[in-house]
Amino acid sequence: MNPTPLDLATRYLEIFYSGKNLETLSDILSENFKFEGPLFQCDSREAYIESLKSEPPIDFTYSVKHSFENESSACIIYQFSKANISTPMAQHFKVVDGKISHILLIFDTREFEN
Repeated sequence: MNPTPLDLATRYLEIFYSGKNLETLSDILSENFKFEGPLFQCDSREAYIESLKSEPPIDFTYSVKHSFENESSACIIYQFSKANISTPMAQHFKVVDGKISHILLIFDTREFEN
């Protein structure tokens, strides 16, 4: 049985926010994966994972506020925190053939302008 879109999205956040074993993201991201966010975009799974490995997401935390899914996507809204920044974020995960094919990250960049 394939994991649900919400299962995959949750697993992605667990791996991402751990900052460890980032290469395991290749197990849940499709070969033609795309990432779209306000400060960063990426058009391949390998480039995305390499970018995370070069600047690991350490000392960040998150607390899920809301989540939902349908047959082909999931959305997680959470509170992101690091040092003196705390802001709501939302990620929409599109799933194709049991893997995440696209992530859209949405947040207010003003919190990061310091």
